[in-house]
Amino acid sequence: MSQSILVLEDDRVLNRLLVEQLKRMGYQTQGVTDWRRAQDYLANREPSLVLMDVRLPDADGLELLPELAASFPVIILTAHSSVRSAVHAIKEGAAEYLTKPVDAEELELVVARVLETAELRQDHQFCKARLQARNQRHAMVGDSNALNGVQELIEAVAPSDMTVLIQGESGAGKELVAQSIHRHGPRTKRNFVAVDCCTLQEKLFESELFGHEKGSFTGADRQKKGLIEGANGGTLFLDEIGEIEPPVQAKLLRFLETGMFRRLGGTKDLTSNVRVVAATNRDLETMSQEGTFRADLYYRLSAFVVRVPPLRERRDDIPLLADHFIRNHNFSRRVEKRLSTAAIKQLCGYDWPGNIRELKNVVERAIILSRDGRTIAPEHLSFGNGCKPPPGAVSLTFEHEPSLDEIEREYLAQLLDKYQGHRAAIAQVLGVSERNIYRMIKRHGLS
Repeated sequence: MSQSILVLEDDRVLNRLLVEQLKRMGYQTQGVTDWRRAQDYLANREPSLVLMDVRLPDADGLELLPELAASFPVIILTAHSSVRSAVHAIKEGAAEYLTKPVDAEELELVVARVLETAELRQDHQFCKARLQARNQRHAMVGDSNALNGVQELIEAVAPSDMTVLIQGESGAGKELVAQSIHRHGPRTKRNFVAVDCCTLQEKLFESELFGHEKGSFTGADRQKKGLIEGANGGTLFLDEIGEIEPPVQAKLLRFLETGMFRRLGGTKDLTSNVRVVAATNRDLETMSQEGTFRADLYYRLSAFVVRVPPLRERRDDIPLLADHFIRNHNFSRRVEKRLSTAAIKQLCGYDWPGNIRELKNVVERAIILSRDGRTIAPEHLSFGNGCKPPPGAVSLTFEHEPSLDEIEREYLAQLLDKYQGHRAAIAQVLGVSERNIYRMIKRHGLS
């Protein structure tokens, strides 16, 4: 979506020339010849840039400058005889000035530079306020078939601007998928703005997302731009979108369809060029059929769906993830630690209802409980509500329906590890002879 420019110049010929030149440069441009018409325009739109003459028939441009420059970048148009006043205008907040008659090449260069500077300033301020705490070192870790399938979908959809719906259980890594889509797409150099849809009440969420005007509600003592504006040119990630209220659903649908929105309490139709990526752990299709989520919004969001598998469907990745959390924790670096074989088996045998988030918590707790030891053992692992699996508990987990031979091999491997290869003890547990244990070990290729 092209940027918009308002030309405020009382010389009708120059006004028309400037408007035509800026349109040829690809900008949406509107020309007005006095402040009254400019006020009418600004009451309904917010331009990306204002070109303004210092002398208007019904106002003094220098007096208007502080008010305008607070909201938009302003380029002052001036005659040679008033260059001094233009320099004064720069000190008062104008972004640049151009002398009449305006050279077409100079106009193009100055406008492009001012708009670029304004975008950089907006990005810097927004990043500083909203994204300072973001840590980009977290990436998708693993090499399982399930995760590779997700990576293929990301690579396919990232180069486009298509809206994406990410489905998956809580803690499965949906935001990492959204970040990867942003990072591999054309918007990677602009903002990635994440919004948690379930943490704020309806009015507060609407204000956070769309912004609000001064006086729109009690305590709104100034205008506030929303996250949609802060994400302009980048990606807006709406996490747990299934939690938003119906009135906000309607406004979000309008934005997705038109690219236009209004701040809370506002009357202006504003635009923002963002890519929307949404995520949910709920069944939006069923919710739309039951009437608890707008069907038209669901179909608009689900143009491209990426399902993030739960951790129990990608058990091959558990050792890699656990090692990643050991190497990248930020609360203790005194001892280089590793997981024992038994600990890894126990991690791989657990079903992880809390997914990757739960695995991270278990590993970090184990780092603390293992103190100065270099090895994290099963006794350092705490699952579920903080309790270890019951003594003697046996867990045999497969990603497919196993044969009896596979079950026997896995159980025998666990016993060999538990009893440190002591065949007599294993024979007693299984109720067979030690000679049979030897044959089973040889048949299954275990040592």
